[in-house]
Amino acid sequence: ANSAKRCHLDNGNLPNEPGLSESEKADTVGFLGEMLRILPLLGVHVFAQPKPVIPGEPDMEVETPPDERDTVVVPAQEEGFQQVFLGQDCWYAIRIGGGMLGKIGVTVSPAQSNRVWVLVECEKSGLYRSDDGGDTWQLISPNRDLLHRPWYYTHVFADSTHSDTVYVTNFDMWKSTNGGKDFHEVTTPHGDNHDLWIDPVNNQRMVQGNDGGANVSFNGGETWSTIYNQPTAQIYRMDIDNQFPYRVYGTQQDNTSISVPSAAEWGVITMADCTIPGTGESGFITVHPEDPNIVYVGCVGSSPGGNGALQRYDHSTRQARLVNVWPEQQTGVPQRELKYRFAWTFPIVFSPHDPKTLYAGGNHLFRTRNEGQSWEAISPDLSRNDPEKLGSSGGPLTGDGASAEAYASLATFAESPHRPGELWAGTDDGLVHSSKDGGQNWRNVTPKAMPDLAYVGTVEISPDDADTIYLTATCYKLDDYEPYLFQSKDGGKSWQSIVGDFPAGEITRVLRADPVRAGLLFVGTETGVFYTLNDGRNWMRMQGGIPVVPVYDLKIKDSDLVAATHGRSFWILDDITPLRKISANKRKKGDLVLFKPRPTYRLKLQWAAGMIFTGDGKAYGPAFGLPGTTYPVKLADGTTERRHLDAGENPPAGAIIYYWLDNPPEDGLALSIRDAKGNTIAQFSDDESQDPNQRLTKHKGMNRFIWNIRYPAPEKLDPDLVERSYEPLSKSDIFSKDGGPTAPPGDYSVKLECGGSSQDASFELCKDPRVETTQTDFDEQFTLVQSLTAKLSDLRSSVNRIRRMKNQLRELSSRLPIKRRALVTQANKLVTRLEAIEGALINVHRETPRDILRHTAGLDDTLGDLISIVAIADFAPTDQAKEVAKETVVQVDRQIAKLDKLIDGSIAALNEKIVIAGISTIGA
Repeated sequence: ANSAKRCHLDNGNLPNEPGLSESEKADTVGFLGEMLRILPLLGVHVFAQPKPVIPGEPDMEVETPPDERDTVVVPAQEEGFQQVFLGQDCWYAIRIGGGMLGKIGVTVSPAQSNRVWVLVECEKSGLYRSDDGGDTWQLISPNRDLLHRPWYYTHVFADSTHSDTVYVTNFDMWKSTNGGKDFHEVTTPHGDNHDLWIDPVNNQRMVQGNDGGANVSFNGGETWSTIYNQPTAQIYRMDIDNQFPYRVYGTQQDNTSISVPSAAEWGVITMADCTIPGTGESGFITVHPEDPNIVYVGCVGSSPGGNGALQRYDHSTRQARLVNVWPEQQTGVPQRELKYRFAWTFPIVFSPHDPKTLYAGGNHLFRTRNEGQSWEAISPDLSRNDPEKLGSSGGPLTGDGASAEAYASLATFAESPHRPGELWAGTDDGLVHSSKDGGQNWRNVTPKAMPDLAYVGTVEISPDDADTIYLTATCYKLDDYEPYLFQSKDGGKSWQSIVGDFPAGEITRVLRADPVRAGLLFVGTETGVFYTLNDGRNWMRMQGGIPVVPVYDLKIKDSDLVAATHGRSFWILDDITPLRKISANKRKKGDLVLFKPRPTYRLKLQWAAGMIFTGDGKAYGPAFGLPGTTYPVKLADGTTERRHLDAGENPPAGAIIYYWLDNPPEDGLALSIRDAKGNTIAQFSDDESQDPNQRLTKHKGMNRFIWNIRYPAPEKLDPDLVERSYEPLSKSDIFSKDGGPTAPPGDYSVKLECGGSSQDASFELCKDPRVETTQTDFDEQFTLVQSLTAKLSDLRSSVNRIRRMKNQLRELSSRLPIKRRALVTQANKLVTRLEAIEGALINVHRETPRDILRHTAGLDDTLGDLISIVAIADFAPTDQAKEVAKETVVQVDRQIAKLDKLIDGSIAALNEKIVIAGISTIGA
């Protein structure tokens, strides 16, 4: 809209000024609709729904004077600013200077409502200020440090209580206390600062946003909270290595590349478990298939080397060598003048057939066979190479040489896993090429329905069929937000859309084909992950807790689906086995479907997380000396879930068992685990009496149960029989030895029963492939732990019997008739004898679960500690552990024999006498 025109708002609808053309109306609504959409938060309502911004408009901000809710200051589209008086249904332009305008930032001082600052990209760029509500303006500061990369920054913020204080966020964050004339730096935890919130009442309280995350200050920016307490990494691309457990690698926006384990020993994954394989923030990342120490990473924008920066990182030496295809400084150089062009995110891919062959994609495809010491171009320019689109990046007012806007080059590449030398490449300007002979000859195989200048994000060769190729593309930069998914079944000769019923408006960034089930595809979009079971005819959104977030990359590792999100870090779906099996297993309505569990690895991954401190608040260390914040959450079903603020979540500790229910059954649900001989190990049900964390769910659709791969725990001491004068404050026992024996590697089966129907499935429990323990060693370890656990149960059962009999004997005095009171003395002596046995079995002086260090350990402590000693690692028991176990069992058996003798002798004799008195006997 022409900023010189005056027009009215018709109840928030289209401007209706006579003489305003339809195109001008659209521009006006697009401009005001987008700018005013946040105003309901400020008490101002204009449009019921925001209208789209017209392409080509400068970026702008909106600001409302705090004491004039009918007034809004917004940037104009040309030569100035606009003050919108909503109460009067009018707006007019405030001109500042002349010429072209770029991006504009606006802020109004809450402490002095007539004071307005604007940060302007124009021919006379700088910070301007008005002290009379926009009638007059002065250039306060032309300092370029306030206006670097205007398209990326250009944000200004007035202090909430001090009228002379103003902040500007840019590479650095700047603060002025004299109205904007002079600035000093405010040090923040990360650079590339974008946003700032200042408490309206207390200006010392701030929240600041930057490319690293968000941070809080309570002293006006003198100090800040960390950015490492939030999983907000923006991952561009990722790779997965072949270690066990596997590690996930990714490039993080405005950060380093990172390597994160899929599981860690302390129950959570902390920063201490991660490594930094190079400085790559922007590009692809690939791990050497035979040596995970070696990682290649694209690092445009975060490394020397400019456009096409490529690092070879060696974990063993911690050195990153730059092996760019063409290490030419290219800052600000028009793309058409460069020898080679590389995008911000350019493909780097190892050959699936030769670990010495590495490919890198610019406008040509390049290959090295000597770790980047030299490169050869093996293709012509595969892009459109349109000179009109190969100028300098940036705008007409400000150039931008960060290499983030380099186009007409490869965006994706794949070598066929079936046929060596069959190469596929997709570009960021809408072309797809293929070579059958290692790059000597290329043919354009672009689908006819591919939009012009589309970004071809994925070329995926089907693991099942060498001639089946999948493509994804996006056109959102051209204001087209529709999904683009293609499939060829004849090696690229013809293409079909497999969008099917994919939701409209979903940007399709990446596609992966399952290597096990043909037709099972996963697609990452701007809002999450979708999947199809029938090669694209029908699509469904994946659930399972993944947030609404852009998904830039997907990988399938064994039976795990790994997602690289742009804003919420890495996410792993632990087991896609049901998706591989569901159609084959599902036969008719009403079926109870039990899915065969995947092989389960017997790992030591739950050492301490959440075990040391178990209160309702946050626990600040999964183990002593290891940082990481977790907290418990009580769920509606009665279970407790531990969540993590600054740590990753481990995979489930046990066998994942999936089952499908068409509808929640009225009958009870039961699940049992059996060993290879058919012996029942553990049983579970949906009964309310079952521990909520071990209770079967009966949801419609898919259900999941985790068997912790343990045999039953030893019997517990009955807390109702404990004699104490107060209730312990601590409810946890960090010294507890109440876990059952871990099942040894071997074959197992699961049986699911409901009503009159049942299903069985077998699965394998595998040893950790990193250990050399033999099956004989595992069996010996299990046998000893199982026998010690059984003996601990015998001990606790005996103590419970003793305590019940003690209580009954003490009650005799009130139950016996007067003429039989002589039996009370006999009963008291029996109590003393029982206490002697009890005191030998356990420490009777312990008053709380944690009161273990104040008194001598009992035989129960010795047994429990022996169980931990033998079971702590995957080894056969030591000779000395077996000797101590033998001696301890003898001592326990001796005390239990004393108890049995006492029950069969003196207590039985007393029972004969009290029966005569008509009183119930003493029973264990």
